[in-house]
Amino acid sequence: MPRLELLHLDHAAALLAFERENRAYFAASIPDRGDAYFSGFDALHRERVAEQAAGVCFFHLVVDDAGAVLGRVNLVDATEGTADLGYRIAERAAGRGLATAAVREVSRLAATAYGLRTLRAAATLDNAASRAVLARTGFLPVGDLVLNGRPALRFALELPPADRAARTGDGVMSSVRRPG
Repeated sequence: MPRLELLHLDHAAALLAFERENRAYFAASIPDRGDAYFSGFDALHRERVAEQAAGVCFFHLVVDDAGAVLGRVNLVDATEGTADLGYRIAERAAGRGLATAAVREVSRLAATAYGLRTLRAAATLDNAASRAVLARTGFLPVGDLVLNGRPALRFALELPPADRAARTGDGVMSSVRRPG
């Protein structure tokens, strides 16, 4: 069963393989990370782990039983009870509800473990799959924007109080495993 894991240094090789393997697939619907991301990956990875340790961001990987990365769901810029949600699922795992399950679980964790009250997200108008995930997980459109030169929608999700959020879960994905 796929599970969420908080990002840690030991994930570097599997995460880089995931990003390389899916680069063209992701670039078809979201802006490419660029060559600098891949050439400087080790330093960027250490920076992300440090940001997470500081409580500024929460990076989650969706991994299979063998430890291969199937996706990632990130909460970034966590301040004053709000964070921005971003996610991507491997091409080989797409279309099976994994993104929906992962976003639901990270939203639950945002309320119960990270003390967040609101999540924000954005999706371009031509990315119907991403917009569908947001709609299925309770995000509501709250405005328009231009994202990397493309028309997009802003979304928001008001999270339930931590005690109520703790009781929700769909059982599709096992909970976050912390490193160590």
